[in-house]
Amino acid sequence: MTTTVTESNEVSTPPEIARDFDIHPGTRMEWAKTDEGTILVKPLPSRGKLARELTGAGKRCLKPGADPIGDLIRERELDDKLDQAGDKR
Repeated sequence: MTTTVTESNEVSTPPEIARDFDIHPGTRMEWAKTDEGTILVKPLPSRGKLARELTGAGKRCLKPGADPIGDLIRERELDDKLDQAGDKR
């Protein structure tokens, strides 16, 4: 497959490549040059896709029965009580 660079330095992605790699308008591309003189182009996942892939990634680090959200809420409630007690002095 061959494409041509336009005067504004743009390159069109061949339809088959775009389809196979899910490249569409707005897809960010990472460009790299190699020591051998070739160019590598890699489509980057969207921020939404990255967020979905990372959802729950830290769960395997938790001890069984751990409740980090509950711990955080309790800690903030305690901080609020201490702040209020400090205001009364």
